[in-house]
Amino acid sequence: MENPVIKPSSLNPNKHLKEQFVSNLNGCSMFEIFVLTSMLSVAILIRRCIGFHGTTDHDYKDASLKKNDDAIVATKNWSAYMVTTAVDFIFVVIPLIIFPTVLADWTYINAILLLTVLLICFTYRRCVSSVSLEGVQPIRTYISSYRVTMMLVTCFCILAVDFNIFPRRYAKTETYGTSVMDLGVGAYVLANSLVSRQARGIMKTSLRNALQSASPLLFLGFARIAFTSGVDYQVHVGEYGVHWNFFFTLAAVSTLTSVVNIPPNYCGILGSSILIGYQVFLVRGLNLYLLSEERGADIISQNKEGIYSIFGYWGLYLVGVQLGNYLFFGNHFSATTANYRSRVRVWILAILFWIFTLFLDQYVEKPSRRMCNLAYVTYVLAVNLQFLAMAMLADYIPGPKISILEEAFSKNLLGTFLLANFMTGLVNLSIDTIYVSPVPALIILSIYSSILSAAVVIADFYGFKLKFW
Repeated sequence: MENPVIKPSSLNPNKHLKEQFVSNLNGCSMFEIFVLTSMLSVAILIRRCIGFHGTTDHDYKDASLKKNDDAIVATKNWSAYMVTTAVDFIFVVIPLIIFPTVLADWTYINAILLLTVLLICFTYRRCVSSVSLEGVQPIRTYISSYRVTMMLVTCFCILAVDFNIFPRRYAKTETYGTSVMDLGVGAYVLANSLVSRQARGIMKTSLRNALQSASPLLFLGFARIAFTSGVDYQVHVGEYGVHWNFFFTLAAVSTLTSVVNIPPNYCGILGSSILIGYQVFLVRGLNLYLLSEERGADIISQNKEGIYSIFGYWGLYLVGVQLGNYLFFGNHFSATTANYRSRVRVWILAILFWIFTLFLDQYVEKPSRRMCNLAYVTYVLAVNLQFLAMAMLADYIPGPKISILEEAFSKNLLGTFLLANFMTGLVNLSIDTIYVSPVPALIILSIYSSILSAAVVIADFYGFKLKFW
């Protein structure tokens, strides 16, 4: 009699249930996203108004380098640094945890209350402060704040989406629509393009250098495939395809941009041409192919969403390069004048891209992250420029324009993202997130955010920075 074959138990027994949990979703209205992202901006502006910067970047760095000084001095600086970052956590990270979860059903009321608090804090700050408005702050300060916030939203959402406490309308859409999580990939691509070497006018490159720069991303892409296959981790095939993932898309965009080496003031024209041409093919039938569930045996058909969406993300990146050069790196004015011009330009562009998005949504094709069509690109541009424009309102608030916590995250964005992905996988393999009730879910998300922030803060204090190239 033959012995029965015992199949090894899966590390992720509820894989299919978790995949269904994030599938076939339709998103929420653009207006709700506009209000929600504005709330996060307002919360950060309130932090600027409150002040309480118990230490400075210069102070804590000196403390960490003075190894022969009295230990009490170093301890005081460390304590002040940690207290300041704790206050930053309350105003920067806590709103990110509660607004899209326990307070999601009161978004519009929360927005009114937050705006009222901001006006009160701003009025009080202007009345009692003797510090002049710092319009000469480097523009990179606001870019850093914007990039950090986009990264924090992404890192929080990739875990929160697996819990019931996170509304399904904020999760990634299946075909068409808009949601908070739909912004993730597009925001990451745009945030990098705005401050890229191309945007700064550094154009000298070669195919070898391009492949060398993309190699870490390719490594991470294949490592993700090995991890998801090895532990039977849930993968929503409709997002990128069977094998494709976010890192491969970034590698493709990086390589294409480096190979097609043109001046930044022409990148927008090339990017717009690619986007319009891609959109023409989509409305002529390519969209039906990309959104269908049928897949052939060839590698392109297996990964059709990821491969074809490269055109959209590449076009977005090129447009971002020209915008970054136009808004931030092409100015030859004084700091005050440059800040004013950039602020006005960002607000105008944000409004224009919202108008374009509404027009395309109504008359051409609704936004689709899955295909990265033209409406999705303008939607990403509108939301991100809106957030950046609101961050630049800190010019009117006396005092520092960026918190210690934001500075810490800005120095380790890649490390933050990788750690967040690792912790998300660990949590999903440890517990069945879809069955966790709201209170434990909120506690888990708070601990996750605290550990992530603490790791970044400690790394910054001791000068550690993760960089592959």
